[in-house]
This record gives sequence, structure tokens and C-alpha cells, in this order.
Amino acid sequence: MKTNLKYRKVAAIGAGMTQFRRRVLDTPQEMAWEASRKALDEAGLELKDIDCVVIGSAPDAFDGVHMKGEYLAHGAGGIGKPVSRVYVGGATGVMTAISGWYHVASGMCKKVLAVAEEKMSPGRPHPQAVFRYIWDPITEKPLNPNLIWIFAMEMHRYMFVNKVSKEEIALVSVKNKRNASNNPYAQLGGEITVDDVLRSEVLVWPVQLLDVSPVSDGAAAMVFVDGDIARRYTDIPIWVEGVGWTLDNTSWPGRELAYPRYLENAARMAYTIAGIERPQKEIDVVEPYDPFDYKELHHLEGLLLARKGEAPLLLKEGYFDRDGEIPSSPSGGLLGVGNPIAAAGLMKVISIYWQLKGTAGKMQVKKPVHTGVAQAWGDLMQASTVIVMRN
Repeated sequence: MKTNLKYRKVAAIGAGMTQFRRRVLDTPQEMAWEASRKALDEAGLELKDIDCVVIGSAPDAFDGVHMKGEYLAHGAGGIGKPVSRVYVGGATGVMTAISGWYHVASGMCKKVLAVAEEKMSPGRPHPQAVFRYIWDPITEKPLNPNLIWIFAMEMHRYMFVNKVSKEEIALVSVKNKRNASNNPYAQLGGEITVDDVLRSEVLVWPVQLLDVSPVSDGAAAMVFVDGDIARRYTDIPIWVEGVGWTLDNTSWPGRELAYPRYLENAARMAYTIAGIERPQKEIDVVEPYDPFDYKELHHLEGLLLARKGEAPLLLKEGYFDRDGEIPSSPSGGLLGVGNPIAAAGLMKVISIYWQLKGTAGKMQVKKPVHTGVAQAWGDLMQASTVIVMRN
């Protein structure tokens, strides 16, 4: 993608999160404010200093609140300010950061607070029930599908085309839950084995319980500012260097499910803006979207950090470990940290921000890092969002 647009430089200068947990007693507004306050504190700003607010949230039905953007504006500090809400399913969290970026890059705002929140646990009988209403009423609804069925087909297709075993895919869950044990915000960090994954409950073959991220509640927030004023507030601004987002066809039965074309297109857009020509050589750390373990491998290939079908082999060789060539999901990912949808995507961006700033604590990767990528994915397997940041 080529443009002749001139963007203003944009820096991230603050970030904050709640702990990701199931069935917390806090309201969505309270969680949004907790994350926002932490982000403002890190940035050294008060709410009165913020020009615009961006809110990201997935379907209203999760929180049971209609017009959730307006509802969350109280907790996200949006009252009396220009507020916008973005929603692209599971891709919303990274789109929230992208929207924060273009509010500043366009010159419209100098200081933006971007907030993403999701409260999944109140969904009855299960949060999956919210997705009953996303299917085509003529061609799909009569089959009464759910998302795990669809992802099981995609996982099976990925395994079949690339000759990948369940054992190889389970290594993603083992890695990410181990990484999450270093993350104070994580819900399900710990040491598990490939056998633990293979012996867990079968949901829809080949998807088993430990292949899937847990239901969570949580919120995350970031502060983005114009590059001209960033160093007033921090000695270490983290620059947003590239953004990308694309949609594929919603007719998923007619697509090749073994490869995320939607992501390759979004990644190429972000890399072009960032001037990245050889992603595998130029990207130091990555947070791919991993609501299922196979999706991390799928997305690493779509991000052009491995050739088609190569990610499982590289994973086995330690290439994506925290001390590997390109550490992947050092936060623990959705598999270990939790999956409050919109907040989980922004958590990925925050993880890269902290890695580049050198303040990731026990999550900090071993190698020096200068360029990082975060990515999210959603809707009917066809939406993807990518952000590239540098220090």
C-alpha cells in the first residue's frame, strides 16, 4: 500500500492494565478507570491534559450494556472530550491503539488516551453464547455453529496442509503459560507439559481445553502523544512506526484456512509504513494474537516471521522462546494472561511497549530489542490489525 500522506510522529509514553481475572466484582467502568489512571500516572499526566479519548470494546452483549462506548466513557475519562469507539471483533484491542495513533498522526489531537475493556464472565450460559448471532441467517445459522467448531476446522486444515502434529502445536501452550508465570497481570501462568495439553478435555477435535485461552475480565490503557512534545514527559518515548489493518471475505467456507491472508495484507501495510523490508531480520520481539495455540503459529507465518508451515519447526528449535531469535508472546499471550477480547489485544501492544522501554520486569526478553510488533485478529476469521513500534 502506498500513500502520499504526511503523518505526524507519534509516541507512546504511558500504559496501564488491570489484572486479568474471571468474574471480578468491579464494573466495566471501574476497570476502565483503573487502567486509565495507571497509564496517566506512567505518562505523568492528568485527565485534564488529555485532548481526545478512544475506546475499544467487543460486542455490547458481553457486558450486557447497550451503546457500550458511551457507557465506558465515564470510566475512560471521556466526558467533555471528543470520544470515539472502535470495534472489529477480536482485532479491536490493536485497532484501539491504531485509532489512538491516527488521532495524533492526523494532527487532530496532541494527547490521546486509548482504553480497551471487556468483561466476558457474565455471559450466560457461556460467553460463546454471544456469538450465536454473528452467522449468515440463510447459509450458516441453520447449522447452529459456534466459534470453536469453526476454529477446529481451521486448526485441522492448518495441521493437514502443513503436516503438523498436535504435539508440535501444544508446545505453544507450554511456552506461553511458562512466560505468563513472570507476568503479574496473568490469570493462568504456570508450568505445564505437552502431555497435559494432550490429556485435557476434548472440546471439538482437534481443539482441547488447554489449546484455548481462558475466559477473563480486564482493561488496558495507553497514552499517545505528538512527537514534538513526547520528550517533555519521558526520556524514553516509544515510537509508533507502522500500522496496518485489513479485512478478508466473510465467506470463510470459500477461503484457504491454512494461511491467514488477511494478516499478511495487514502486516505488509504496517511494514511498508515502517520501512521494514526483511521482517525476520528487522523485528526483535513479537506479540501475535493467540486465543488458540495453533493461531500463534498461523499468525507468525502471516506476519512473515516464518515461511508457510515453518513456524512449528522454529518453535521446536527455541527460535520463539524468551531467549530465542525472535521472542514470541513474552507476556504469556492470551493463553497465559487471559482473553478479555479488546483488552487482550491492547495488552499485546503494552507488552511490546514495555519490552522496548526496558521496563517489562521478569518478562523482559534476554536480547536487546529495538523493533517490536503486536497483532490481533477477529470477526469471522477475516479481520487483522498490526502495529510496529521502535525505541
